[in-house]
Amino acid sequence: MRDKEEEGVVDSRRRTWLITTSVAGGIGGVAAVIPFASSLAPSEKAKAAGAPVEVDISELKPGEMKTVAWRGKPVWILNRTPDMLQDVAKADNEVADPRTKNPFTMADPSYCENEYRSRADHKNILVVLAVCTHLGCSPTPRFTPGLQPNLPADWPGGFLCPCHGSTYDLAGRVFKNKPAPQNLDVPPYMFTSATTLVIGKDEKGEA
Repeated sequence: MRDKEEEGVVDSRRRTWLITTSVAGGIGGVAAVIPFASSLAPSEKAKAAGAPVEVDISELKPGEMKTVAWRGKPVWILNRTPDMLQDVAKADNEVADPRTKNPFTMADPSYCENEYRSRADHKNILVVLAVCTHLGCSPTPRFTPGLQPNLPADWPGGFLCPCHGSTYDLAGRVFKNKPAPQNLDVPPYMFTSATTLVIGKDEKGEA
């Protein structure tokens, strides 16, 4: 009788052990599957890399710029002031290719074939790829006019590439006699409202 009782206790312990290990294994299996399944879903960065990017510019004040990613590259969105637009016009004779007849990796969209390189109904908004056309460095904004380190005394404001000194005006046009041979690229873009634009898509479809 005692042997049967001991066998029953042992069987009960075995059953408890089997249940416990099965549950633990199941939880471990689920825990392992969740990160794996998540890794199969495309990240937001991956989505943005090849798809149009919607940008809210409602809080972008005159004179301010924001940077977003499109196709893995930085894109500048600059809200130019009236003074900045005047500086663009003044730079026409100083830039190497005022009307971007010699584009870099993409031709300017037809609606940006003007000295401001922007849409006529949003002339103040500049949208350009922040990639220097010399060796692919990222220029830095130097909006303040006048003499500054590595810039001429009559600097009108624009962008300076820190790698080899190429300079661009406030329309992304390269100044003459600089290492960079072409203007900054203007990607296709369109406004879906007064304060929202989409980069990588326009009336002709996605880029």
